[in-house]
Amino acid sequence: MAKFLKIGFFFLIGILLIWWSLHQIPPQEWDKFTKALAKSKFWLILPIFFILGLSHFIRALRWRLIMEPLGYKPSIMNTFLAVLIGYLANLAIPRLGEVLKCTLLAKYEKVPAEKIVGTIVAERAFDVISLGIVFLLALTLQFNVIEAGWQQLQTGNSTATHSNNNLFIIIGIVAFLVIVALILLFTLKHKFERIINPIKKIIKGIWEGVISATKLKKYNLFFFYSFSIWFLYLLATYIGLYGTEGTASSFSTAISCLAYASIGMIITPGGIGAYAYFMAKVLELNGIEYTIGLANGTLQWFSQVIIVIVLGGLALIMLPFINKQAK
Repeated sequence: MAKFLKIGFFFLIGILLIWWSLHQIPPQEWDKFTKALAKSKFWLILPIFFILGLSHFIRALRWRLIMEPLGYKPSIMNTFLAVLIGYLANLAIPRLGEVLKCTLLAKYEKVPAEKIVGTIVAERAFDVISLGIVFLLALTLQFNVIEAGWQQLQTGNSTATHSNNNLFIIIGIVAFLVIVALILLFTLKHKFERIINPIKKIIKGIWEGVISATKLKKYNLFFFYSFSIWFLYLLATYIGLYGTEGTASSFSTAISCLAYASIGMIITPGGIGAYAYFMAKVLELNGIEYTIGLANGTLQWFSQVIIVIVLGGLALIMLPFINKQAK
């Protein structure tokens, strides 16, 4: 129940962001917004489809590379299809796809799921570093834009200082509960062994998967894959800016859009609401009308969702069929 409430909360945030971003459009600008979408170059979805499809394939290759130090080399096709299904699942329930693609690969390739979950943790750590590099590039190329965008993000946090006391209370309660749990653990250790041992095994497997990234033999290939993934994201964003009239921009603008849009993809399921809103604000700071920028952000978000649904749906059909044929 707590999990579903959490998911519902973030969906609600996404819906509220859609409502908020649309209400930022003055009534007299609605015609401009709808016309911008109507006149969009929808054919650009085709090259973006192949670009993002290639980025997903390279991500599968990188994931497979991280698994090699553990002694596992799953087939490229199964790994790729599992990645696509993971993206599809993430549209419905955030982070479900990360677990689902591990269990799928464990089923069809006979690899321990808990260990490859650890490799996902390692992958996400590198993605955070990569996103940080994108922000540094954006900061270098568009300092004023990033600074203004950051100030806007911070405006909603001005009242945070008033909640410090509540934060300390929460920390105190958590610390108390941890101490109580530790006392119970040591006093009733023999009764918890049946529960603790499987948990230890899972944690150990995850840790082995995490540190597998430090034992890579092909560092150059790993960094090439990582660079390629984010370059393709940037290329898709850049091409997408040509999708609506008046939003065609430079690579530096695309870098800023990618940086903030990536945050949008993190804070709401599938980036619903947040992706288009952040894109619109960055484009607005680059001298493009908010209404037109929102139309472009909506188009780019919609394109990515369609791509994930199509590729993920095909992967759902192909994965069991291919493995059945192989048997």
